[in-house]
Amino acid sequence: MDFQTAEKRVAELHQLLNQYGYDYYVLDKPSVPDAEYDRLLQELVDIEAQYPDLRTSDSPTQRVGGEILDMFNKVEHSSQMLSLGNAFDDQDLRDFDRRVRQAVGEDVSYVCELKIDGLAVSLRYENGLFMLGATRGDGTIGEDITSNLRTIRSIPLRLKESVTLEVRGEAFMPKRSFEGLNQVKAEKGEEPFANPRNAAAGSLRQLDPKIAASRNLDIFLYSIADLGEIGVASHSEGLNYLETLGFKTNPERRKVANIDEVIDYVGGWVEKRPHLPYEIDGIVIKVDSLDQQRQLGTTAKSPRWAIAYKFPAEEVVTTLKEIELSVGRTGVVTPTAILEPVQVAGTTVQRASLHNEDLIREKDIKIGDQVVVKKAGDIIPEVVNVLADRRTGNEVEFTMPTHCPECESELVRIEGEVALRCINPKCPAQIREGLIHFVSRTAMNIDGLGEKVISQLFAEKLIEDVADLYKLTKEQLLGLERMGEKSASNLLTAIEASKENSLEKLLFGLGIRLVGAKAAKTLSQQFGSMDQLMEASLDDLIAINEIGGKMADSIVTYFESDEVHELISELKAAGLNMEYKGPKPVAAEESDSFFAGKTVVLTGKLEQMGRNDAKEKIEALGGNVAGSVSKKTDLVVAGADAGSKLAKAESLGIEVWDEERLLEELKK
Repeated sequence: MDFQTAEKRVAELHQLLNQYGYDYYVLDKPSVPDAEYDRLLQELVDIEAQYPDLRTSDSPTQRVGGEILDMFNKVEHSSQMLSLGNAFDDQDLRDFDRRVRQAVGEDVSYVCELKIDGLAVSLRYENGLFMLGATRGDGTIGEDITSNLRTIRSIPLRLKESVTLEVRGEAFMPKRSFEGLNQVKAEKGEEPFANPRNAAAGSLRQLDPKIAASRNLDIFLYSIADLGEIGVASHSEGLNYLETLGFKTNPERRKVANIDEVIDYVGGWVEKRPHLPYEIDGIVIKVDSLDQQRQLGTTAKSPRWAIAYKFPAEEVVTTLKEIELSVGRTGVVTPTAILEPVQVAGTTVQRASLHNEDLIREKDIKIGDQVVVKKAGDIIPEVVNVLADRRTGNEVEFTMPTHCPECESELVRIEGEVALRCINPKCPAQIREGLIHFVSRTAMNIDGLGEKVISQLFAEKLIEDVADLYKLTKEQLLGLERMGEKSASNLLTAIEASKENSLEKLLFGLGIRLVGAKAAKTLSQQFGSMDQLMEASLDDLIAINEIGGKMADSIVTYFESDEVHELISELKAAGLNMEYKGPKPVAAEESDSFFAGKTVVLTGKLEQMGRNDAKEKIEALGGNVAGSVSKKTDLVVAGADAGSKLAKAESLGIEVWDEERLLEELKK
């Protein structure tokens, strides 16, 4: 890049980064993912390194934080609150370690801490009393938010010792509080917060402390402004001292002996991160010795003795190259975004869900757009929004087809539905997807019969319906790609074992429209056998409490089909069980159990028994287990990491039990 090109690009980067920084720090409404901001900032750092004359005092690379809000009094920190340099992979961590050891010698230990995704704050105490709390601001001048910070119950108003000091920490909103807050905002028709970090920042920038108090914020303290003044020799000793004063520090920190142990610690939290009750976006690594910290010193904005490992981004920017259509087992045609491959949350993503035509219109998505893609945990990636300001004019509008992309049948939109459907019962895509559903874990649970194997069998015309699965031979299976002798034998064993499933598994696997797993179990319990269900009238079905008119009509229509009768006969001949094997539920009026006639909601992780097990036991005692909390809910059982359902139960005054209380009642 020549000087003129670099000068032009620097001006562009200044404009972009300043705008994105304003959106993030001042408005608390980030317009791009953190990873995109980091990428652009690193590009500017690289250009300035190549052309030092282009580095100006107002460059985003010379800033520590954001602009100060005028609505709060300004506060000068006793010492600068520095930001941290970033590491994105193991090599970055090893490079950091090499620089440290070159400066201070080989005898170096580190402290690893979770990087809480919240708002950095500074707290001042005089003679043990909390006097002032401020945001980081630009690192030198922050905003006085003392009244709001006083509402955080984990911040002590009086310390256990009468000391004068300034401490730093991260205020945050726990996941449970965040989910409850957004649910309340949704019910009021208000725009929800994008993430817990923005919710915490927005809460602490309220002029009315009562609002902050209602948000259930928390804090972890991570340093003292001048550790040297309190007579400790290391960062870890400083954290221990904070605890003796009554501060809350993060218990997950670890002192390690070398960079290999740092990398092990980081790797462990990449896996455990989703199970925390609060959000983290990385790991902070600090040289433990204060003498070594002083030797290493700082740059204008970052300490040389610390670095922040950033987890793989869960939101990134990429190009939407094409929109592909797929047909599901119920005939719904779903658009999928085909993306320029990009790393999201540690995996390469090339596809993302677009759900339906209405969503494409609502988000104004065009082929060729720069889009923000999000992936959290194991959730299918989705397109969050479009960066319309980056459009070139070459983008193309997308229009849904009028005919099925698989069988060319005309698509219809059923009244009251958003989706377009193919209603051709012989559509090959629907048949293939129906087979995949039949063998899935929640249906017949045939281990080894995944989507790829089903697709091969279907393509080779070895199966045309679910009955054909029970006619497969080892010779046929051995002809499939990557299917060995042992795999074929295991698969045939799994197919044979599935014949013994209880009726509800088969019923759900058949894919009757509107009949989910719960309805399939209710029908199986009520009728006991496939034959009894097939003979049931519309009135018989509607008489069941959980079966509505539309579902009842769908069931009757399904079993009126000659093809369905033929299929059931084939499955019977193959030896499949057609009876319900589970416990028959006790009618509420016949049960003296606490749960009789009550509606119960299970939320969070139950440690001693699975939620399905708990559900079965409650229903067997005459209770009804629902999936959502409402005014009709009688009881909520909250396990670990319970979220919005617990928050809503508390707001409605519904009785809440923990798992221990549930187990006590079930033993009676």
